[in-house]
Amino acid sequence: MIIWADGRVSAVRGGWPGAVELVVERADGTEVRALAYTALMAAPLVGDRVLLNVAALERGLGTGGYALVIAALTPDGDLRGQPPQPAGHLVKARYLPQQAMVAGADEQGSPHHALLADADDLDGLPVVVADLHSALAPALLAVAHDRPGTRVVYVMSDQGALPLAFSRTVAALREAGLLAATVTVGQAFGGDLEAVTVHSGLLAARLALGADLVVLSQGPGNLGTGTRWGFSGVGVGEAVNAAATLGGRPVGSLRISTADARPRHRGLSHHSVTAYGRVALLPADLAVPDFAGAGALDGIEGLDAVVALAPEVEAAAAALTRHRAVRVPLAGLDVALAGSPVRLTTMGRGLDGDPAYFLAAAAAGRHAAALVDTAPPSV
Repeated sequence: MIIWADGRVSAVRGGWPGAVELVVERADGTEVRALAYTALMAAPLVGDRVLLNVAALERGLGTGGYALVIAALTPDGDLRGQPPQPAGHLVKARYLPQQAMVAGADEQGSPHHALLADADDLDGLPVVVADLHSALAPALLAVAHDRPGTRVVYVMSDQGALPLAFSRTVAALREAGLLAATVTVGQAFGGDLEAVTVHSGLLAARLALGADLVVLSQGPGNLGTGTRWGFSGVGVGEAVNAAATLGGRPVGSLRISTADARPRHRGLSHHSVTAYGRVALLPADLAVPDFAGAGALDGIEGLDAVVALAPEVEAAAAALTRHRAVRVPLAGLDVALAGSPVRLTTMGRGLDGDPAYFLAAAAAGRHAAALVDTAPPSV
């Protein structure tokens, strides 16, 4: 289950909030990139001996292409300090050797506990739900383009990476001012606020952090098996149920591709068909990008294939009859995506390699932004 290795830190390459990137020389003389989470340990220094988990690295997993630091000792063999002491009693990554104790927004003793104790209403909050973490940036870019100043909160579920600090995208989006705050839910940790469930995380985003709009997705590291039900993005349907149950307005970001080598993910991915068609039991707005007009966009390669996909995507979305398919125009989203402060990438493909994917995620952001200033429908 774990492939152990050890080595010495030969360089500290830098870092971002919650994580430090290292170069570690292993006993056989090879060097590997390693990541240490500063919520779990003191930041290692050059010369420290470190214990590594290299399982994902050895198996060649793309997202997990780091060795992960378990512990660090100084050159003298002493423990390299302690991480910050826990302030609460929520335990995440429970019963693993590196279980982390955090202060939950919804736990007793939290300054937000009274606010959340009987909270039950998101009051029409638009909630973009997405299969992949890579949808976060294009959705936020569209929101910033259409409605500057929108206070967007990212709620990260635990179907992918558990440490929020693994996402350099989140760090860069915050630095660029596109993302106001974060909430980590379930077993995920490291957000501005921690919450026990998706439901309490959404309420914390709205009531404690003042979100105008939420984007909810798993962290990096989507897991799929090539089966109908065995994929982590099934949580998209559960997120729709949570947002709608609490009086939010879920907006479904569709996973669409013209370039994926796997037939099940070309056009409208079977992940979206299953999550929205079978798991989501309450209605959402499905943001259907108007691919027929994609030819008018500028500076993006591969748009002919996107235009050709329009009838298939619209028909597939219309077949998800529990939901409302909303055709979203794409004008201006080329400008929004071109100005991204982060590298846009999904499954190793960039904007020019799979424009349909990024335009679809941006369309969800655009539709959600349009909902911010509209009153929720009466029930």
